[in-house]
Amino acid sequence: MSDPYRTLGIARTASEKEIKSAYRKLAKELHPDKNKDNPKAAERFSDVTKAYDLLSDKDKRAQFDRGEIDAEGNPLNPFAGMGAGRPGGFARGYGAGMGPGGPAGGGFRDREFGGFGADDVDLGDLFEGLFGGRSRAQEPPRRGGMGGFGTRPPPPPKKRGADIQYRLAVPFVDAAAGRDQRITLADGKAIKLKLPAGVEDGTQMRLRGKGQPGPGGPGDGIVMVEIAPHPFFRRDGDHIRMDLPITLDEAVHGGKVKCPTVDGPVMLTIKPGANGGTVMRLSGKGWTRRSGPAREDGSPARGDQLVTLEIQMPEDLDALKQRLGDWKDPANPRDRFGL
Repeated sequence: MSDPYRTLGIARTASEKEIKSAYRKLAKELHPDKNKDNPKAAERFSDVTKAYDLLSDKDKRAQFDRGEIDAEGNPLNPFAGMGAGRPGGFARGYGAGMGPGGPAGGGFRDREFGGFGADDVDLGDLFEGLFGGRSRAQEPPRRGGMGGFGTRPPPPPKKRGADIQYRLAVPFVDAAAGRDQRITLADGKAIKLKLPAGVEDGTQMRLRGKGQPGPGGPGDGIVMVEIAPHPFFRRDGDHIRMDLPITLDEAVHGGKVKCPTVDGPVMLTIKPGANGGTVMRLSGKGWTRRSGPAREDGSPARGDQLVTLEIQMPEDLDALKQRLGDWKDPANPRDRFGL
């Protein structure tokens, strides 16, 4: 992965929301479970995840933008930027003219030191003069410090193990109420997983150190949450909506009826003369909120359940017709439409 911005297909000025949106779109498109016969998709999925991990971290993103770390999050060459104030500056001149087989006329000979050749000056003494300090005869061999000229470069950082991707199917009612889930990892161990407040379909959770082992430590486990649809509940932001059928006599006379919620059934009081389409509110029976004061039991705050009444006519209308006789309702329910 060379550039996380290019990997996600976004501009360097992208907002956090744009980064997250681009990642979710690519993650769903490239998920290994949807591309079992396409190994390149799995490889791209890994690159996309790494790019999102870097850019979603404000500190790492700033370090990358300043050129302090690479796309993998590793520190760049500590000498990067030396001589940046002039084209082909000091660091570039040293690399071009000093190495064996360097291009003719490059490096020290023509660009940096006004034409000194290999026979004109001892380069070791020259660097001593430039950077100060004793001569080689007076100074013991250097083995530390900045890893100065002539010393071995520091060993590359040890690579961490690969991340492991998991998919967690969560029932709608559990996601709404924020109930803990269990997931079995690749090593066979089952752990309890706490869902974040306001969890959404496609939310990714990182399990530190639960990936493949590696010389630099284990990778992470990446859990993608998939919320199952429900036959009659539907999410509306922090609220949950549902349509509740009631009989004609319940609408006319009113009364108490059972109403399902994600926490179990509750009794709902219907007022006499209730109309179809009336929306009733069950406070605190909705989706967990990302922010807001916690409930008395310490659980996250939640939205409401919004119940829309639907008047259901009886299947056998004969008895109803006999009771109504010739009676007709004098009201015009369509009057507000100008009809």
